[in-house]
Amino acid sequence: MKFRNYVFAGAAAVALAACGQSSETKAASDAAANETASAQQDADAADFDAPSGEYTPDYKHRYITFSYFHQGYSYPWLRWDDWTGTLDWNADAPEDSSVSVTIQASSIDSGVDEFDGHLKGDRFFDVANHPEITFVSTAVEKTGANTGEVAGDLTIKGVTKPVTLDVVFRKGAYDERGNLYKLGFSGKTAVKRSDWGLDFAVPLVSDEVDIVIETEWTMPAPADE
Repeated sequence: MKFRNYVFAGAAAVALAACGQSSETKAASDAAANETASAQQDADAADFDAPSGEYTPDYKHRYITFSYFHQGYSYPWLRWDDWTGTLDWNADAPEDSSVSVTIQASSIDSGVDEFDGHLKGDRFFDVANHPEITFVSTAVEKTGANTGEVAGDLTIKGVTKPVTLDVVFRKGAYDERGNLYKLGFSGKTAVKRSDWGLDFAVPLVSDEVDIVIETEWTMPAPADE
């Protein structure tokens, strides 16, 4: 199975035209509708056409961001600037795919240098002693035509906890300009930072943190593609 969207273009118009027709004419109309739907499915499938293999993040189009409620005043967004990973993509059975990500903890970016310094300190991410944050998937489940859940282990400051991401498969295709295959995903989840010993200023600053991920992954195509 692949994550695909099936759009049955023209089906409604065919159904309306069939009203009042003979059974033979209606059968012919139904056959035409099925043929149209099948052709549309094939066309849509091409939009999600990326072969199995090992993909890496496109550093120009990959974002891991998180947010929290700050003292009841605002809902700021922060990001990690430096991270990489591997996506072992199974095009025929996406649920057999796997992903791993490594974040350089010191690359945290709040947009405020002073605050970045606090976040890197021992009250928060303690980057001197814990330079990396990792996520390693343990299971992938398809939940819809282009949606799924990715369960995995998130390790921060030496503490590993299970996390499940809600994922949307956006697109998979061959990129002629770069001669490579591309896959696009969106993901989100919510965690409690206290689970990883990041509980400074709770509850003045919310314990719950929302994580939003937007990623594009690439794999080089053969030279003669």
